[in-house]
Amino acid sequence: MLILGIETSCDETAVALVQDGRLLGEKLATQIDTHALFGGVVPEIASREHLRVLPRLFRELMTETDTEPVDIDAVAVARGPGLLGSLLVGVSFAKALCLSTGASLIGVNHLWAHLLAPGLTGEIQFPALGLLVSGGHTHIYRISSPVEFELLGRTLDDAAGEAFDKVAKRLNFPYPGGRYIDELGQESVPDTTLFPRPYIDNNSLDFSFSGLKTAVANYVTTQPELVFDTMADSEAIAALSGEKRAALARVCASFNWSVSDTLRIKVERALKRSGPMKSLIVAGGVAANFGVRETMKGVAEKYGLRLTLPELNLCTDNGAMIAFAGWQFAKAGYSHTLELEAVPRGRVVPQDWIHSGGPLER
Repeated sequence: MLILGIETSCDETAVALVQDGRLLGEKLATQIDTHALFGGVVPEIASREHLRVLPRLFRELMTETDTEPVDIDAVAVARGPGLLGSLLVGVSFAKALCLSTGASLIGVNHLWAHLLAPGLTGEIQFPALGLLVSGGHTHIYRISSPVEFELLGRTLDDAAGEAFDKVAKRLNFPYPGGRYIDELGQESVPDTTLFPRPYIDNNSLDFSFSGLKTAVANYVTTQPELVFDTMADSEAIAALSGEKRAALARVCASFNWSVSDTLRIKVERALKRSGPMKSLIVAGGVAANFGVRETMKGVAEKYGLRLTLPELNLCTDNGAMIAFAGWQFAKAGYSHTLELEAVPRGRVVPQDWIHSGGPLER
């Protein structure tokens, strides 16, 4: 079964082909340089860029994989959550392709796709506890199978990735700044008393990182020498030395620890409540963070679980994860009609599939 995946939920335009669970090829265009000028993603610009590059990426993918559009059995498209204008570009393209070729249409929950992405390079053992840590979401799921997700905990305000972005912006780091916080943080021992671990003094599995973001901002206000005078670039970060580099490394390490240990507390809480698990999946852009990966490695070892992490290139938004999730859903017999709706961030992605009773057939 040949599945085309389309990803346009934010600022990455991506397409990929997966055949029977194996990645055949992928193409991706990033908008990082464009949005770096503004210090964050501008939704209108993002949607226009998707509209400009998606047809080209699709043609290049077809050529490089020696595939014709009529060979595609199903088109899987990220339907949400995300930026509505960006999502609509991908969904409209997917519908047009299905209408013209007769392929089935599969709307994919972008968050689920992140958690299934490690299956492209290794086996996922179910049931699994899934931790999604991205720019827009910090969620915990019980995952019983590739099509059975139960949300246990969710983001109440700022997600972990959003906190990384805002702290980096406060320091005038280049956009996106999370990787610079990660890299500098590895150069220092964290001060575990410097910043709070937010929203842990309760019995909830939900997350709230707005207080941590504010705590870092307040600290930096008292230490103005830590902030670059203008937006830095990667060369400026690399050129840091002496007391300023050491002080920034301490702040980054301490912030990293507060995020990672908060995630640990909530994940351990979820493991104790949700019954036996075989594996722990950690996915999303922040899953590339060294501190988060090491902390989750410790949790998995403590509870005797298999730790399942995506390769670094699968942590960020990509077409391969959408195609692979689409293949899993098609194999289980799920699809959508052309009435499929895009779902922006803040709304629950409905499970409004049509079930055929068996694997989808052309």
